[in-house]
Amino acid sequence: MTDLIICASSGKGTIAHVRKVIEGEKWERVYIITTPEFREEAKSLGNAEIITIDNTKMLSEMIKDMQAQLKDKVRIETAVNIISGEGKEHMALLSALLRLGVGIRFVAFTKEGIREI
Repeated sequence: MTDLIICASSGKGTIAHVRKVIEGEKWERVYIITTPEFREEAKSLGNAEIITIDNTKMLSEMIKDMQAQLKDKVRIETAVNIISGEGKEHMALLSALLRLGVGIRFVAFTKEGIREI
């Protein structure tokens, strides 16, 4: 089984997509990257570890924070979904994962279910 890291914050209607990705596959572990504003909503998305980030920080600070929070959690290969959230959050997550040496594969909910894209 694969771990899933998923952004869940801004974006109208994206929380429904996030929920379908989480529920549509049997994941070993799920990590939800979110902001303080969406933390409570992210908690409703199921059995996942919530990682709260401060998106008011500079990008370099966000990268360091995410890297520190993910360091001993992620494995060599991880599924990632960034349909929700803002570009700055996505950049920070991708940079943190690459700096940790993690191989990523993007997944999304489609008509056929969860698919690698």
